[in-house]
Amino acid sequence: MDNIIIYCDGGCRGNQEDHNIGGWGAVLQYGGRSKELHGGAADTTNNIMELTAAIRSLETLKTEHIPVSFYIDSAYVVNGMNSWVAGWVKKGWKTASGQPVKNKELWMRLNELAGRQQAITFNKVKGHHGVTLNERADELANQAMDEIESRS
Repeated sequence: MDNIIIYCDGGCRGNQEDHNIGGWGAVLQYGGRSKELHGGAADTTNNIMELTAAIRSLETLKTEHIPVSFYIDSAYVVNGMNSWVAGWVKKGWKTASGQPVKNKELWMRLNELAGRQQAITFNKVKGHHGVTLNERADELANQAMDEIESRS
């Protein structure tokens, strides 16, 4: 059985500033077909946009019975889903130091959606290293930020 392949990316212009613009993009492929998604928000962070890209991608899927393979350049999302989430759940969504998990609601949503899938993997790719679909996801995130800026 083929996998659903998802490349997603998030970004933020002015990530450490009070007023910034974020965007996310995703490319989903299955059975020779491709679908692109993007969106954005003001007053956000890069990490929120990275999580949002993965969440929106999973929300778009119409099946839970086909394996899903994510390819993401965000170590935050990949490490979170491959390592950290299980511990956070056991600790009541607290970190190893006992602090509340940042972006908890988004992590909870992503974990819930991932848990519905029969099989899912989160794979790290190098950003801006010529991985075609990763570059396209980045372009879509930037397109979303451009769209928000043009409305301001």
